[in-house]
Amino acid sequence: MSSFWNILAGVVIILLIASGLFSVIAWQFNIPAIVLVIVVWLVAMYNGFVSLVNRTKEAWSDIEVQLKRRYDLIPNIVETVKGYAKHESSAFENVTRARSAAMGAQTPAEHGKTENMLSGALKSLFAVSEAYPDLKANQNFLHLQQELSDTENKIQAARRFYNGNVRDLNTSIQSFPNNVIAGTFGFKAQEFFDIPDNAPEQAPVKVSF
Repeated sequence: MSSFWNILAGVVIILLIASGLFSVIAWQFNIPAIVLVIVVWLVAMYNGFVSLVNRTKEAWSDIEVQLKRRYDLIPNIVETVKGYAKHESSAFENVTRARSAAMGAQTPAEHGKTENMLSGALKSLFAVSEAYPDLKANQNFLHLQQELSDTENKIQAARRFYNGNVRDLNTSIQSFPNNVIAGTFGFKAQEFFDIPDNAPEQAPVKVSF
């Protein structure tokens, strides 16, 4: 959006100069015209940044919705596995601890780190189920497994959408002369949300979820 208005403002100025309008109109009229063009350009730049920031916030909200869904599923999965493997306490504790850390993350970078930890803990928990045929055949367990798989896919899709918006915002903010306007109005580059596509929960561990 901001790039469009930058180009448009530049084209208008070039056309005005090329047309000789500034040499025809008295100078006292040229100055207000130049000021007006600059003001329009600044407003367009500002609004472009606002639009990019809002799109980035909206994209992050989508990620938070899916992460919450993931966190809500995990206790049910743990309780289901406990019903068949009560002595696997370390696996349960690791998942619970990793879930708490992930829920307490504040920034995208923190979320990326804690989500990887949680994925590793979940991988270990699902590996435990391999030793319990009855658990693997449990319909509730299979349903929760599928729900988690769907959620992971949605998180990945939301992550790619968010990172695309962050890329556009950061590129706009860091480009000249946008960086001057961005710095003046306090617009800052945002963090990417990085979770490797080959995260543990997507790696082959006999159980696919």
